[in-house]
This record gives sequence, C-alpha cells and structure tokens, in this order.
Amino acid sequence: MKVGYIRVSKQEQNEALQRDALKEAGCEKYFSDKITGSKFERKGLEKLLAFVRPGDTVIVWKLDRLGRSLKDLIETLNILKNRGVDFISLTEKIDTTTPGGKLIFHLMGALAEFERDLIRERTNAGLTAARARGRVGGRPKRLATNGKVALARRLFADPHHSIPEICSTLGISRSTLYRYVKEATPPASDP
Repeated sequence: MKVGYIRVSKQEQNEALQRDALKEAGCEKYFSDKITGSKFERKGLEKLLAFVRPGDTVIVWKLDRLGRSLKDLIETLNILKNRGVDFISLTEKIDTTTPGGKLIFHLMGALAEFERDLIRERTNAGLTAARARGRVGGRPKRLATNGKVALARRLFADPHHSIPEICSTLGISRSTLYRYVKEATPPASDP
C-alpha cells in the first residue's frame, strides 16, 4: 500500500499542493501534521509509523517534510527500512525500491555518521583544551576545603551525631557524606 505523509508549518497552512502530488503518485492513505518541523512530537508521523506494514511504501512530497534535520530524517528512514517499508521522495526523486535510491539513502546515512563523528571530535578537542587551561567540567565540590572534609569525617566517626544531623549541618546529601567518608577509609588489604 502506498501511504502519503504531509507536513505543513503554521505559516503555510495549505496542504493541497502536497496532497495533490501524493494522490498523483498513487497514495491510498494519508497522514498529516500541521506544526513546525522543530517540534519533536508529530502525531501524524507517529500514526503513520504505527500503521505501515512490510511491503508498504511511504511517500512524501519533499524530504524536509519527513524530517527537519539530517539526523531525524535518517532515523525515520532507518525505522522504515527495519520494518521492511520502502520510501519515496517525489521532489528529490529518491526511491528506495530502486538500486539508485538505495545508494542515495546509504550516502545520506554515511554523511550523517560523518557529521556525528566531526561533532564528537570537536567536542573532545574543546574539552582537552579546557583541561589544559585548568578548567575541569562537572559540578563544584560541596565541601571545597580539606578542613570541611575532615570535619565531616570526624562527625561521622562520632556515634553521638546522626547522619541526617551531619548532612543538615554541612549542607550536603547522604551520598556526598558517604563518598567523603569512603575516600578517607584505606582499602582493606588481603592477609
């Protein structure tokens, strides 16, 4: 079965152009969303994905109707592929039922993976540069000085103080208290 997907943004309220093109392509059923593409939840697309079965073909007027970013588009196309559903984009002439369409799909997937790798590489380079300048990411330590850490350990060792009392006094959580106490305890050695 040929299933059409239509998405129009709030600015372009008319879906007639897409519907006409999909009808001419032989679509028997339609799903649509009338939202901006940046919004993550698209009920029409979710219904389409729940409806299609192996052997069906999803048809869109243009690729950007199915996903706003390359990442989203590839993820959606992978969902369709894994379910045995073919895909056709009328404007870009991409048709995964043909060898040429499959090639283009794989090239798009490779480009998306390349983009993810570049982002990861840039992020790691930025973190390394920040560490070289003395910046360490993460949350600041609650007990910044050694004196406060020593106080936490002394209070913990004194049986007259309860855990909630120690935490309240120092303004820390139980897990933070236990972490500081554990760091002070030398590891047990095997005899």
